[in-house]
Amino acid sequence: MKTNIITIVGKSDSGKTTLLEKLIAELTRRGYRIGTVKHAHDGFEMDKKGKDSWRHRKAGAHATLVISEDKIAMVRNDRADYIEKMQTYLLDVDIILAEGFKRQRLPKIEVFRINSGHKEPLCMGDDTLIAFVTDSAYRPDVPVFGLEDIGLLADFIEKNYLRTKIG
Repeated sequence: MKTNIITIVGKSDSGKTTLLEKLIAELTRRGYRIGTVKHAHDGFEMDKKGKDSWRHRKAGAHATLVISEDKIAMVRNDRADYIEKMQTYLLDVDIILAEGFKRQRLPKIEVFRINSGHKEPLCMGDDTLIAFVTDSAYRPDVPVFGLEDIGLLADFIEKNYLRTKIG
């Protein structure tokens, strides 16, 4: 069974990362293993110019793994689609929470704040919208949560998208 993926979307400065941080902490507190993915624009490089891992990649390495005693990071050439990449590399988690990926056909939770400088939400007509987090009067036809309703949002995700915990 493939791991469920939920994307947290919204326009810039809407509070996506803040919501995601709180949601990760709450679901982790409940005993779930959370995998996260942040959408990066083309040309992103994790390893810094001049560092050994960067030099390995520039020399032609297909994959580079950087390992320390308690962490690992991988940079790898991979032309698979976004969803396949997430499910391939995050096999040992209960759910994947991704920030961004608004154009992917994945369940979406939109964050929309009145003071973000944006006039209207992003996903009002999107049939993949599963929940809406806001301090506005917008009420799409999905469950709506306040910006601080982290426990209620976690309940919603737990009930609808998390596999039953084993053990």
